[in-house]
Amino acid sequence: MTLTARWFYVKRSTLVTLLTFYIMQVIPLSEGSFTIDGSKQFIPFDTDADNLKERNRGSLLVEIQSFVVRTSKDLLLLDTGLGFHDQHGVLQIHQLMHAAGIDPLEITKVLLTHLHKDHAGGAGILNNATGKFQPSFPNATYYIHEKELSFALNKGLPSFIPDELEFLENNDQVVLLGDQGTIDGYIEYQISSGHSPFHQVFWIRDGDETIFFGGDEAPQLHQMKNRFVAKYDHDGKRAMELRQKWWEQGKQEGWTFLFYHDLKSPSYTASQANEMAS
Repeated sequence: MTLTARWFYVKRSTLVTLLTFYIMQVIPLSEGSFTIDGSKQFIPFDTDADNLKERNRGSLLVEIQSFVVRTSKDLLLLDTGLGFHDQHGVLQIHQLMHAAGIDPLEITKVLLTHLHKDHAGGAGILNNATGKFQPSFPNATYYIHEKELSFALNKGLPSFIPDELEFLENNDQVVLLGDQGTIDGYIEYQISSGHSPFHQVFWIRDGDETIFFGGDEAPQLHQMKNRFVAKYDHDGKRAMELRQKWWEQGKQEGWTFLFYHDLKSPSYTASQANEMAS
């Protein structure tokens, strides 16, 4: 089993920020900063003490944060982090939830944009008795694009870890989604296919509020404001065009954007964007 790179967790002080709107509440779960190179291994990086130039050539600095969204109907989790845990086997994402006053057993839906290991690593947890992985959110329904799971299991390492994803197959807790549609009448999903072939994005609409979560299609605020093609994307031009489309539409319709790879700006509202443009 491919587990050796997952057994470490950097302890650090945790500051939990609550982003409260009229109806929905957003809780960013920051796992910290990491470097990643061609090996696709995520190595913890202390921005106050470490030097990026001392890391392997070509290393990129990556920030990781999932989101819990409390709506009038659900307690949602948007992507699940790296899946790192402490020496006692407690998942980091579970620790972050407890620090924010959230019981992981209360999560009702897990929305997965795709299954790259930095987004789906915390989806499952190892059962030491059986030696197999099981859902780390046992009372939640998991939502994945219908082609993403088979793609991830067939593609495998280094971007995906099949041993940790197999529990999602033929599982009553998992709903496989088509290219577009609606979950429970208020969560819209759509395949995007920019960052990876079966990547999907979500709009959560509750009352007059809209939260947009674009995963790795819209990972950082500065990527929304600047036009560029990322070499690491499956279809970089498509991803760039989608970002520009969503950014303009979001400003017009008053969306709140959530950014998975941006610790400094975990969220950004259309009102902020309009103020900046004026």
